[in-house]
Parts: sequence; C-alpha cells; structure tokens
Amino acid sequence: MSFPRLVIAGTHSGVGKTTVTLALMSAFRAQGRTVQPFKVGPDFIDPGHHHWASGRESRNLDGWMLGPVVNRTIFQEAAQGAALSIIEGMMGLFDGSSPVNATGSTADMARQLNAPILLVLDGSAMARSAAAMVYGYAHFDSSVNVAGVIFNRLNSEGHFLLLKEAVEKETRIPVVGYLRADSDVTIPDRHLGLRTALEGSGAELYAKLGQLASATIDLVGVEQLAQASPAILVTSPGVPVEASRSVSRSVRVGFAFDPAFSFYYPENLQLLEKAGGELVRFSPMKDSSLPDVDLVYLGGGYPEIYAEVLERNRAMRESIQAFAARGGVVYAECGGLMYLAKTLKDFDGTEYDMVGVIPAETAMSRTTMTLGYRELTVSRRGLLGNEGVRVRGHEFHYSTLHPKGDLEYLGHLTDAQGRDRGGDGITVGNVIALYTHLHFASHPHVPMALVEAARGETVMRGNRL
Repeated sequence: MSFPRLVIAGTHSGVGKTTVTLALMSAFRAQGRTVQPFKVGPDFIDPGHHHWASGRESRNLDGWMLGPVVNRTIFQEAAQGAALSIIEGMMGLFDGSSPVNATGSTADMARQLNAPILLVLDGSAMARSAAAMVYGYAHFDSSVNVAGVIFNRLNSEGHFLLLKEAVEKETRIPVVGYLRADSDVTIPDRHLGLRTALEGSGAELYAKLGQLASATIDLVGVEQLAQASPAILVTSPGVPVEASRSVSRSVRVGFAFDPAFSFYYPENLQLLEKAGGELVRFSPMKDSSLPDVDLVYLGGGYPEIYAEVLERNRAMRESIQAFAARGGVVYAECGGLMYLAKTLKDFDGTEYDMVGVIPAETAMSRTTMTLGYRELTVSRRGLLGNEGVRVRGHEFHYSTLHPKGDLEYLGHLTDAQGRDRGGDGITVGNVIALYTHLHFASHPHVPMALVEAARGETVMRGNRL
C-alpha cells in the first residue's frame, strides 16, 4: 500500500528536529492537509507537541522495544486517511542502542518503513562544509534514502542560497528550504526535555512555526518527497486486536492525566481497552477522589514540579491509599511510583508528603540521571502475568529511591546490552510500581493480565498493606 511518508532526521541531537517537524505539521495543517505524526524512540513530550500541531494523536515507533512487524502495524493503522505521515527521528540519524550497528536508530526505523529521509542541519555556522556533511550521511549506509535536506537557524536568504548551491552541486540531493533563527518559537525545556504541550505555549506557537515554514520551505517539494515513498508491505497485526477470550464485564481503568502525569504510550491505553478496559481520566492535582474504577494507572510525568499541589490534595492521596488498602489494582510507572511513595524531595531539598503506599522515599538529583532501554523479566506470577514474561521499555529519571522498609520486586531488569540493572516492579498487595516505562505492545498479554487481575479473575498472593 502507498502511505506518503517522510522521516525528519538530524545530523545530531540539538539541530532542531522538533522545531522543523512542528513547523511542517503546522504549515500542512494550515493548508488543510491531514498529517499523521509519529516519533521514533521512547519519548512522551515531543508527541504531545505533535498532537497540538497536527490535530492527530502521535504514535511512538521503536526499533528496540518493538519489532519491525509491530512498528509497521502501528504505522499503518495510524496513517490511514492521512495525506502524509511525518515521522520525527531521535538523536542523530544513526544513533541508537548500539555503537556498532543501527539497532534502535532513526535510520533503522526509516529502513523498516522504507521511508525517505529529510535531513536537518544546523546551518548557522556552516558554508561548503555542509556539503561534506550531507554527502557523508547520504553514503554512510546505502540501505537508507536521504531524499532531501533542510537547514535550521539561518539568518538570511543569502546564506541559505550559498548552502543550497554547495549541497546540491556535490550531492545532487535537493535542499527544500530553511527556517530562520527566531527566539519567539523556542519551546522552554527542563531536566527531562521540552516542557509538555499540556503546560502549553499555546496555539500561537504552532501557528507561528507554520507561518515561518510557509515563508521559507518548499512545501510542495517536501510533499513530493513524501509521495515518492515506495509501497510498504502490509503486515498482519503485531498486537492483538481483541482480548484472547470473551470478557464477562468491562473493567473501568482510571488513568491519571494532568500536567503532573501525562506520559503514556497510546498503545498502552489502546491495549487496555482491547483487553476489556473502559478508560476514565482523572486528575491527582484537581480531583478530590478517585472515580468509580477497578484499576488505577498512574503514568509518568513531573510530580516533582507539582509536588506542592499534589501534597495539598490530601483527599485524593487518601482516596488512592484507601483503594489500594482494599485490594484495588494499581499500576504505576516512574512519576506514578514517586507519587505512591511516602515522600518526594524536590531539587531544592523540600520534602512533600505523597500517597504513602510504597515504603520508600524519592529524591530529585541534578547530577544523577538514569537513562536507557530496559527489559523486565517477571520472576513470579503476579499482576503482569506468569513467571518468565519479558516486556521491554525504558527508564529516564533524575530521582533516586530510598527504601524505608523491605521492598519486594516482581521482576528483574537488564539493559539493551543484556547487563544487569537490578530489580523493578515494587509490589505491595495489588499495587505494582516501576521506574521503567513499559511498552505493552512488546508483550500484549501484560495489559490482559492487569485487566484480568482487576476483574478478580487472578488471585494475587504476596505482601499485604
């Protein structure tokens, strides 16, 4: 099938891939084009901005956490009905989970999707050397197609024409435009990356980016590159389209969603629905109690930024504590784990009371960062399924965990190279809290196990509250 598509890749991190991606999405949307966004790699923040710029939910694609079949399935399902798909890469084009091969890289994903690449360069301090850089990236791996070039952070049309002439003469690769340096379209960042779309720069930012792109980028040429994409192999579904057995009743799944908790893979929520879950949003910041639910999902986010607000909402903290005490199933990741702990200490050392279900404290650190792919192997039957289940995900946090009692872990972690990373999945009764953000599509029976546990079809054994 033909799915017009284009991968936006950078020569390295920081060249402005996200800026270019959002500018293109906004410009095409302003023309009335339907654009489907994607993000390569384990990222929750950029997809949120994609959603605001394009009007469609962005999907993650990942060469390490998922496989080619799952990636193509996710792509094809989301790209239906779109005029073109824009896939933002991660880091540099060839940077991935290995220093010696392309696994997990943007190049790997372009190859899996047979998609042309639009290469982004920061041209602010370059001249003819830009041609050498483009030539090197285009010829480093003949299995990927660098189909076009775009420059970022230029100050003049004259500089762009110089760069365009140099690149096209030496490489025969078309240069389709540039973006001017403009501090008004900079999205503020913090320790985990850009500020989230929920914290909002407003529609004006995306509109301004679209206007900039329309003024200096050949949008017709960009779309022609996407339309020249070869046909993509239609795959059989890589994730189950329905629960493996009939469900006796739906399970109401309350998932936290507000500026403190917004990091979710769309497939995680989708697979919970397909397993028989009915999704219900709630806000630990604003709501006074949990809604009527059978399963609580506390995703990642920025509880450290909103710790004072979370502490003040004592009624919600007590509601979650009571839900867990009566055997309610709670699944928490990273920021959700921090919220379930006794206390949270922010970057300034100020300590805030949290829910108190997990006998531990968490503390933020400006110097201790944990980052990387993870594979969790379940060591005993529990909320995530049978012993031996393996599910992939990633860690990215600046907090550290300080136990205030014995902790029991449901599984064991290894990284992308198979190295030991210790235990994860703290269990207390029917509560499981991980630092790892698991991608359920890497083992779709995990959401089924969670829903079945919440339905009461799995008898949980272990320590009690």
